[in-house]
Amino acid sequence: MSQAESKSVDLNQPSVDRRGFLQTSVAGLAAVGSGTLWSPAFLNVTQAAEAATKTPESVVKELFDSLTEQQRKVVAFDWNYTEKERGLLRSHVSNNWQITKPDIDSKFYSDEQQQMIRRIFEGIIHPDWHARYYKQIEDDNGKFGLNQTIALFGKPGEDKFQFVMTGRHMTLRCDGNSAEHVAFGGPVFYGHDPLGEFNEGPDHKENVFWEQALEANKIYQMLDGRQREMAEVKRTPGEGNMPFRGSRETIPGLPVSEMSRDQQEATQKVLKKLLEMYRQIDQDEITACLEKQGGLEKCALAFYTDNDIGKDRVWDNWRLEGPSFVWHFRGAPHVHVWVNVAETPEVKTNTPFLVRQQRTS
Repeated sequence: MSQAESKSVDLNQPSVDRRGFLQTSVAGLAAVGSGTLWSPAFLNVTQAAEAATKTPESVVKELFDSLTEQQRKVVAFDWNYTEKERGLLRSHVSNNWQITKPDIDSKFYSDEQQQMIRRIFEGIIHPDWHARYYKQIEDDNGKFGLNQTIALFGKPGEDKFQFVMTGRHMTLRCDGNSAEHVAFGGPVFYGHDPLGEFNEGPDHKENVFWEQALEANKIYQMLDGRQREMAEVKRTPGEGNMPFRGSRETIPGLPVSEMSRDQQEATQKVLKKLLEMYRQIDQDEITACLEKQGGLEKCALAFYTDNDIGKDRVWDNWRLEGPSFVWHFRGAPHVHVWVNVAETPEVKTNTPFLVRQQRTS
């Protein structure tokens, strides 16, 4: 399992506009073909070389164009398609859900279409994280494509579009920056229950995302008594409750602005750890959104004290939050992580009624 670190995140990097996003995406994905898990098993050498130069967005268009009329009736929707129960479907998120009925690994999709979906998935995730994400998929779903589904919104190549992939402990998006001013195109989710026991121990054995919490807990160890009192919050909020507070509302926890320089640098490392599993252009988009709302200094870090597995004060539940930035990490009973990021609080991302949590997750 690779532990390689991605390049450091520059909080002063300017915002990436839509045209720049699309122009730079090819360069950003050029290295994806080397070392990916699907190349030997699913593509010949020529196909792998061609795939290495394609962005996930271009593969989304190929997938959309390949769909039969019958397939489109099931998995393709208008950009603003809305349901009574789930609201604006393309921006809904949950911890364990199927956005459409047919599994990726089913006869509904041709072998070629299944390969395209896998290529989109691997293009969204940073290569250093492929092995860890495949472990999560295998532990939580059995194998890639089983109990996992996709949907497409809009018309790739012609207008706004979004590809959404869902399953147990997963909501991923690819939208070519069609949904402006919001990272990923809407809220995303990731999680892991590696041993299938639901209730993890304090060491969260084999959980591929637990290292993020360990990085955050390093900050807690650096805090003095007053800072710890500010950082400790007695009650974990509803994990899917992540509407933006805006700049006028006080954010619970220790403001990053109240931290010393070395503590702020440690918080920057936490942010880097959170972002490193995504492709570079998504990292850049999140960074640009955060900078628009004032950067990390406008955020607060909270450690929730009501669900401390093992009573070891290594906090399982914590949140990094800004005016329009929510990264909620719930480690008890096992890892669930909810992410909602936009440039400003005015951006609507289907919150606060965006979640229908499943107990069996």
